[in-house]
Amino acid sequence: MIDTKSLQELLDKDAIRNLVYRYCNAADRHDHVKMRSLYHPDAIDDHGDMASGPAQEFLDKLPEIQAPMEILHHNVTTMNIAVEGDYAEGEIYLLALHRVNAGERSFDVLVGGRFFDKYEKRNGEWKYLHHAIVADWANIHDPSIVNLDHPFLRGAHIGRPGPADPSYGFFRLLRRGEDG
Repeated sequence: MIDTKSLQELLDKDAIRNLVYRYCNAADRHDHVKMRSLYHPDAIDDHGDMASGPAQEFLDKLPEIQAPMEILHHNVTTMNIAVEGDYAEGEIYLLALHRVNAGERSFDVLVGGRFFDKYEKRNGEWKYLHHAIVADWANIHDPSIVNLDHPFLRGAHIGRPGPADPSYGFFRLLRRGEDG
């Protein structure tokens, strides 16, 4: 006998995990169309001093915020998700590398932290209702220690923000923008 409530909870948690993965991909590729599609219109986003308040205001600022970021690389680890009907919460652990162009030099910020998320399913689709960033630690390298010109990487495909990233030409199923 199939426990339909447990099965629905598994499906909902899988949909929420995929939402988080799409968020990381949209952030790393500077895919602002895709990022906007992940939030409900009345959602809140809390990125501290960078932007805190209505998510739509954060999303409007996002191209400017990300402009100096040469590399963004979000990696989620532990995902604690609780679902109650069409509402859910998630404490999502992450490691996020930022390489920031500061004009004359670049610097690296490796953040270990968590997302504190609230999600809501509307019209059968899970999206962010409230997304907050919590920093537990940070490792700063100024100047940057990232070296993509090292001979070890010779001939490797190098990731880039936006449509210059090799993934845009490689994938057919993992599309970009709102459908990705």
